Amino acid sequence: MKTVLIIQGNPDPAGNHLCHAIAAAYREAAETAGHQVMGIDVAQEQIPFLRTKEEWEGINLPPVAAAGQKAVTKADHIVLIYPLWMGDMPAILKAWIEQVFRKGFAFEMDGSSWQSALKGKSARVMVTMGMPGFAYRWFYLAHSLRSLKRNILKICGIGPVKSCVFGNAEDPSGRAQQGFIATARRLGASAG
Repeated sequence: MKTVLIIQGNPDPAGNHLCHAIAAAYREAAETAGHQVMGIDVAQEQIPFLRTKEEWEGINLPPVAAAGQKAVTKADHIVLIYPLWMGDMPAILKAWIEQVFRKGFAFEMDGSSWQSALKGKSARVMVTMGMPGFAYRWFYLAHSLRSLKRNILKICGIGPVKSCVFGNAEDPSGRAQQGFIATARRLGASAG
C-alpha cells in the first residue's frame, strides 16, 4: 500500500468543479483499496508569491511551505490535478510548487549540478482542458505539462511521472467527464 498526496490545483475556492470530482473519485478508490491518502486544496491555502531571490533562498518558510513539505515527505505517490489556464497551470498552483519544492528540500545545488532530493517518489499529473486533448499534445506539444514533468518533478528526483490529458472537459453530454472520473477511479485503486 502507498501513501498518496493529492494536490488539487483548481484555483476556485468554491469547489464543485470537474477537477474536484476527479480528485474525489481518485481518493475514494485509493482509500477503498487500502492506500493512505492526504489532500491539499491550494485554493484553500494562504500562499504568498515569491518575488525575490532572498525570499526563494530564505530559511523562514511560510506555514504553507512547511506543511506542503511535510506532506510531500510522507508521500510515496503525488497526484497533481488542475485545469489548463492560458496554456499552463493556474498561478496559485505554481506559487504553491515554488514555495514547497525549494532548494534544500526538493534538490540541492553543488556548483552547477543539481542533486535530486525526492528520489523514490512517483507522480501522476491530471490536466483538464476545454480543447481536445490531442490538440494540446500534438499542436501545442503539451508544453506546460512537459515543463512540469521535466523542469520541476524530474529535477527533484520524482519519477516515473505519468500524465492524463482530459480534453473536451466542457462536453455538454457529460460523457467525457464520466470517462475522466472512471479513469481517476481506476488509477486511484492502484495508486497509479
